[in-house]
Amino acid sequence: MNPVVLVWLEFVACLALVGLAGPRLSRSGDVIADKTGLSASWVGVILMATVTSLPELTTGISAVTIAGTPDIAVGDLFGSCVFNLAILIVLDFVQRGESVYRRVRQGHILSAGFGIVLIGFAGLSLLLHGHGASFAIGHVGGYTPVIFVLYAVGMRAVYGYEQDHCEQAVEDAAARYPGVTLRAALLGYAGAAVVIVMVGTALPFVAAALAATMGWQRTFVGTLLVATVTSLPELVVSIAAVRIGAADMAIANLLGSNLFNMLVLGIDDLLYARGPLLYRVSPMHVVSAVSATIMSGIVIVGIVYRSDRRVLRTVGWISLGLFTMYLFNSYVLYLHGT
Repeated sequence: MNPVVLVWLEFVACLALVGLAGPRLSRSGDVIADKTGLSASWVGVILMATVTSLPELTTGISAVTIAGTPDIAVGDLFGSCVFNLAILIVLDFVQRGESVYRRVRQGHILSAGFGIVLIGFAGLSLLLHGHGASFAIGHVGGYTPVIFVLYAVGMRAVYGYEQDHCEQAVEDAAARYPGVTLRAALLGYAGAAVVIVMVGTALPFVAAALAATMGWQRTFVGTLLVATVTSLPELVVSIAAVRIGAADMAIANLLGSNLFNMLVLGIDDLLYARGPLLYRVSPMHVVSAVSATIMSGIVIVGIVYRSDRRVLRTVGWISLGLFTMYLFNSYVLYLHGT
């Protein structure tokens, strides 16, 4: 069989598996939130975001340990952050009537804010190294312990906020799924998670084959192609969540995935034995880091402003701003990726 056809068939197979597992994961997460009394936002930030971001984890580990391609690992993480925020454009389009930014709680500003801090710090570390200002502890970058601390502080802050502002009682929520037990929801969640993890394990090899077959640049492939493929779980799960009326869980999944991506960056740095990870990659990844921070700021504006105006009855101005930044990021990396 033609190698090009074969590699694209592998990609389609990954897409099909995620398409089957994603809606099951969303529904199971919604049931878990209802049965346990946890907020949909907390379930999205922790349970959903962790599972949907596992492809980035497996991709990064494979890239830094087996393939020896740090640009793929870093490009995937920063690019995934950009793509996750771009998914909000799709959610805004899918959400008919009221804008998706008006349907969610303002507590998501906390997750978006910590995303700006973590992504901005990682981008700043990469930028400072390019100007001769860097610090390492053995083969680990000095930025990695800071990333771990910031992630822990962020999760603790989000948990505390959700505990203080939880608006839904267990007995009220349980009535939404009277025929589904918590055990069944946990089993469904676990089964869907296993499928997504398996797909995530295969994705690095699919991406490497595509890069070799199509002759694309490593930075461009790592940031756009690999990030798009590994972010498919976030896309499918978030759309499914919006369709069942769990917009808060969808937004929390995307913002939580960006936080988890930065945790993965620290893990990849620990596993990369050739030196600090960010000191061995193209400085062009700063473009994606800055784009992600700007897009996170745009999301915060959207949640606070809550405008319901749409452009030609499609998406709102906030989504249009996100789309513009996504196109700008893609264009710059395509022209200058190495």
